Amino acid sequence: MQTRQITNTILMVRPANFGFNTETARNNAFQTNDTSLKPAEISAQARAEFDAFVEKLRAAGVRIIVVEDTATPLKYDAVFPNNWFSTHADGTLITYPIYADMRREERRADVVEKLTKEFGYHKHIKLEDRELEKRYLEGTGSLILDRDNQVVYACRSIRTDEGLLDEFATWMGYEKVIFDAYDSNGLPIYHTNVMMALGTTFCVICLDTIRDAVQRRQVTDKLMATGKDIITITMAQMASFAGNMLQVAGREGATFLVMSQQAYDSLSAEQITQLERHTHLLSSPINTIETYGGGSARCMMAEVFAVE
Repeated sequence: MQTRQITNTILMVRPANFGFNTETARNNAFQTNDTSLKPAEISAQARAEFDAFVEKLRAAGVRIIVVEDTATPLKYDAVFPNNWFSTHADGTLITYPIYADMRREERRADVVEKLTKEFGYHKHIKLEDRELEKRYLEGTGSLILDRDNQVVYACRSIRTDEGLLDEFATWMGYEKVIFDAYDSNGLPIYHTNVMMALGTTFCVICLDTIRDAVQRRQVTDKLMATGKDIITITMAQMASFAGNMLQVAGREGATFLVMSQQAYDSLSAEQITQLERHTHLLSSPINTIETYGGGSARCMMAEVFAVE
């Protein structure tokens, strides 16, 4: 099947100073400041998890571009590059406005230049100045893109401004499906990609987070209209990052749904069987990154699309 939904090339940032970020924890309920480890131990464990994850992806035939994080300025969350840029097959590269001050330091002109030179992006949409207006849109954390059908799904939050979503949809020619999503404590979901993952022929989603019945129906109707097999997960599974997955292309046409070991372990046998009808599953333990960073496998992978 011909698809523009997934890519075999992923950019990942090897963290220099990974750790708990108090700024992002204000609205990321997935973060935990476990004080059992010293900062240097947290950072070292995160690098070891990162390296093992990269090796698994490469063994599956996924092309990984590893960028070394810079030691200064200090960036606790550099391991999550998908929030500050996205690439698109029409030749567009977008850089995004970020909520937390420290995270804005993750945007790197040298990375943009490297990607532009190697892949030929010819249009750079810069949204960074929206930070002056306190308006944020955090890349493919905020935006779940159905690239084949040009639909963008997003849940409202302080990190996902609806006006900026409208601008994105206009520029890129996407139809928007926006909704409100809440965790089990009634707090807004900070990033859409912790409750929803979209593959070529399927969608993993925690529908229980969408409390409004009309909004929930709008989401499911659009998914069904675009031919997606809907695989629902529970609130508890979402808390184990089972919504934070990314499908990628590997060797000889094989595809893989990439997730953390914690996410995989939370799935039922029935869910695994349902997913394996569509793709292979690939998991790796990244517990330190998940605990302190409040993000998981999908957040660590920034897709790089070849220009068509």
